[in-house]
Amino acid sequence: MSQPVQPPNQPQQPFGGQPVDGNPYAGQPGPAAPTGNPYGQQPPAPTGNPYGQQPPAPAGNPFAGQQPGQSAPFGGGAPFAPAPPARNNILLGVLVALGAAVVAGILYGVIAGSIEREVGYAAVGVGFLVGFAASKVGGSNPAIVGAAAVFSIGAVYLGQLVGISMVLADVAQIPFSEVVGDHFDTVTEAWSQEADFMTYLFLGLGAIAAVGGAKKAG
Repeated sequence: MSQPVQPPNQPQQPFGGQPVDGNPYAGQPGPAAPTGNPYGQQPPAPTGNPYGQQPPAPAGNPFAGQQPGQSAPFGGGAPFAPAPPARNNILLGVLVALGAAVVAGILYGVIAGSIEREVGYAAVGVGFLVGFAASKVGGSNPAIVGAAAVFSIGAVYLGQLVGISMVLADVAQIPFSEVVGDHFDTVTEAWSQEADFMTYLFLGLGAIAAVGGAKKAG
């Protein structure tokens, strides 16, 4: 006798399982469905500044972090200020002192002759101007300071002569140039007769002020 032929595509029971409620695959073990966050096993994302481990960028001077002696970027050395040239020209300082003495002496004489009296502050200003100009140009060499002091005495003396010449020219009603050119001996004689303690004091003030002006310039 022949056996009945089973219908095609009949579901088989894999791995010896039994069907459950008509589902032939219900008994098969399958992968568990993921629960919760599917990325829960991944490390947490960084929070805050992702570059927090980097040192902060320097503010202001880009070379502030360099140590002394380190060279600047691009192979160049650290910038430096050149030292100012030394002022020690004795000859130039003496010449400047002489020129300033002549100019200041004439101005002092014009002031004294205009008011017909000497002014102590003016004598001090003459000496200060001579000493300051000489030391400013030639330096603070002792020779320059000494020359400025001597020339300041001469400047005050020159101013006194100019003042006397202006007074004599006004009294005699003759030109100033004639008094200086033709009667200069009369001017010096008048200075000798009129010289007193204040006259020599003004000469000394000019020299002292010259030293002070030289120190101020140096």
